[in-house]
Order: sequence, then C-alpha cells, then structure tokens
Amino acid sequence: MSGEEEENAAELKIGDEFLKAKCLMNCEVSLILEHKYEQLQQVSEDPMNQVSQVFEKSLQYVKRFSRYKNPDAVRQVREILSRHQLTEFELCVLGNLCPETVEEAVAMVPSLKTKGRAHDDEAIEKMLNDLSLVKRFE
Repeated sequence: MSGEEEENAAELKIGDEFLKAKCLMNCEVSLILEHKYEQLQQVSEDPMNQVSQVFEKSLQYVKRFSRYKNPDAVRQVREILSRHQLTEFELCVLGNLCPETVEEAVAMVPSLKTKGRAHDDEAIEKMLNDLSLVKRFE
C-alpha cells in the first residue's frame, strides 16, 4: 500500500499483505495455544518453566474472547463464513464479534455492502442464523 493511500477497513483498504494473509479467529488461536500448552506440559515436569508470561497472557486473552470453544464448532464457523466469499479480515471480524442482526454485521464490517460485491440482507441474515445455530448447539 502506498504512503499516499490511506488505510480504511470499511472499504477493505488494509494493505495487500494483510488482504492476502491467513487470519485466525480468537477461537482458532485459542485451540492452537491450548494444544501447544498441553505439549509443553508433557515435555516438562514443571510446565510453568516452559511457558512465557506472554504465552500465558495470550492464551488467557483468546480463551476469554473466544465465542466458540468446541473444535467442531470452530471448524463449522469457518466453513459457514467461507461460503460467503468473505475476505479473511471480514471472516475473522464476524467470527470474533458474532453480530446478531444484519445491521450490526454491516456496522462492524461495512465492506459487506461495498459496491460490486454487496451481500444482500437475506444472505447476511442466513449467515448469521447459521452462526447462531452453531453457538446454540455447542
């Protein structure tokens, strides 16, 4: 992204590097860090010797803000959101914040209504309903 062009997430002007990057939702990061923590516990008799304070705080953060705890639910959320031709950024914002209405979703991710790729309200509503079913049955 050139220095003259201003970043704007509402218009998906967030830099080519970020647009091409694989983003992870908090619940996905939580699963990864929990797995790593379990590995560290198996390797050492005193697992706290192996875990840095940054690792511990990161794990606490993503656990606290993860909307989905079950690995199957996490996989279903990514699958549901992936069906809607969202960018990784949009997918992660919606997966992390879990809007309940179309208005909330568009307020959080205005690029859903960007010209040329606008999702209609019915498609957004279906996506949100599918996500709420996953949460309900988790």
